[in-house]
Amino acid sequence: MATGSWQVPQGSAPLEFLPELDVPKAGPQRRWTVLLRWLLLIPQFVVVWVLGVLAIPAVIVGWFGALFLGRLPEPIEEYLSGFIGWDTRVRASAMLLVDDYPPFAWRPEDYPVRVELRPGELNRLAVFFRLILMIPAAIVQSLVLSGWYAISFVVWLIALILGRMPEPLFGATAAALRYAMRFGAYVLLLTPAYPKRLFGDDGLPPVAAARSATRPLILTGGAKALVVLFLVLGLVSGSVRAFVDDDNNSYGLRAPRGSTTAAASPRQSSAATVANPLTAGSRP
Repeated sequence: MATGSWQVPQGSAPLEFLPELDVPKAGPQRRWTVLLRWLLLIPQFVVVWVLGVLAIPAVIVGWFGALFLGRLPEPIEEYLSGFIGWDTRVRASAMLLVDDYPPFAWRPEDYPVRVELRPGELNRLAVFFRLILMIPAAIVQSLVLSGWYAISFVVWLIALILGRMPEPLFGATAAALRYAMRFGAYVLLLTPAYPKRLFGDDGLPPVAAARSATRPLILTGGAKALVVLFLVLGLVSGSVRAFVDDDNNSYGLRAPRGSTTAAASPRQSSAATVANPLTAGSRP
């Protein structure tokens, strides 16, 4: 007899679990909190930075542990999971997805933005080559976040005037945030699932009831067009920065050797992204 819920057919491989992000539907936001949003979040940015610094030795130890154990050691898994959740809550507020101020708590029970991770067994070969495997996803994540921040003033102005995020803009922003969260979870060995579904969850088996506005994340045509815009703007902004750097170097404006203002090398930038994948290169 047929039931109302979809089940994996017998003999099929189980569906891969991707880290999930729950964000409530776009609703009214207080204009004064929108106006001062990033200023109000400065204490949270400091906390996330400190947690990110502490995550560096944790993920290094966790990498060796995962090679031997086939999964992260439990204390490191607990810390990195908490870090991902905290950073995502702060970022959701900074990107104007929610009006509620993120709490200073490790695992708040009543905050509307939630991350579901299911850390478990890891493929040792994939762990060993994680830095190489992450490169394509790192490029996508960098482009989509750089593109969003390139027009963040426009996003802020729209939310300030309307007192809410328009639905297409909300969906595209949520898609960018979810992809960044999934990328961070993959880099920090919290999931074997490669980051995917930047353009939403179209084509997935139907669910009985939606858990939140982002689970499943169904993007409108306008939201998908905005995601494409983020990617294009990220590519353009990166090209402009590279052109400006080359132009400055050609005119002898390169920083003196040993100066702390010298531009970081590509290897240094990559290391920063690995150490703090959710925040590197995308903070206001």
